[in-house]
Amino acid sequence: MNNMPLLDDLRLFCLVVRNRSFVASAMELGVSPAYVSKRIAVLEDALKVRLLHRTTRRVSMTEDGETVYRWTQRIVEEVEQMAEAVTMAKTTPRGLLRISTSAGFGRKRIAPALSELVLRYPDLRIQLELLARPVDLIGEGFDLDIRIGGDSEPNLMVKKIADNARVLCAAPAYLERRGRPQRLSDLERHECIVIRERDQSFGVWRLRGPDRVETVRVAGGLSCNNGEIVHQWAVDGHGIVLRSLWDVAADLQAGRLVRVLPGYHQQADICAVYPLRLTESAKVRVCVEFLKSRLGNEVGSYDEMTS
Repeated sequence: MNNMPLLDDLRLFCLVVRNRSFVASAMELGVSPAYVSKRIAVLEDALKVRLLHRTTRRVSMTEDGETVYRWTQRIVEEVEQMAEAVTMAKTTPRGLLRISTSAGFGRKRIAPALSELVLRYPDLRIQLELLARPVDLIGEGFDLDIRIGGDSEPNLMVKKIADNARVLCAAPAYLERRGRPQRLSDLERHECIVIRERDQSFGVWRLRGPDRVETVRVAGGLSCNNGEIVHQWAVDGHGIVLRSLWDVAADLQAGRLVRVLPGYHQQADICAVYPLRLTESAKVRVCVEFLKSRLGNEVGSYDEMTS
């Protein structure tokens, strides 16, 4: 092959695949959609294959495009690792760091921490995405996912960065009106405010009790896919909620919420999940270590609440 593809065009192709759009990719790079289209056409000409199906709304990969995408990810990764090996990248964090996490936790805890992190490392660029769904870390091109509870894929690295648990709680006004549940099964007759967490089934609460792990099906007049809304509904007295201690600790301390069935909790440690060993990426290593230090200090007082 005399006309070899350019590495920059391969990177651009990956960006278009992730964004599924020429326009969105052009906006991210600060270039025109016509330039993006032209470079993809040059790449297709170099490879002698059609890589993308183009429509007015989005683009999708052809079969050849999927093959090229898999190889391109490997090629780009190898080139970046080579650059790290011959520069200071293994000791000095730099470049783009793509991070995903859940919405409420990301807004309240991760975003403020990252604001401090970039002040320390001006060569580090961070792209934070707040998602209410499980993430395909490698397939979607993320460097790091901050998860609360749940299992991880066997091909990924996991590091716990803070202890955390979900607890049952409700507003005093609700408990005065409906009474306190005495057993976990009593929750089936209570108003429970349900949220679809990233790591658990909707309407099924699995908690560790005094003797064993127990499961209860719950329902109520209110449910939502946003934890901050569910939290506020609980404070407003609409029912019982299962929420992380990092989220409800202040309300428990102030008396706006009260623990229900304090002998039960759901372990939901905060973990960093990433595809490469920390020794292979300074930007991921520095971020994970910083979050561990920052969040570990923030949740240190929660131990008393779970005892």
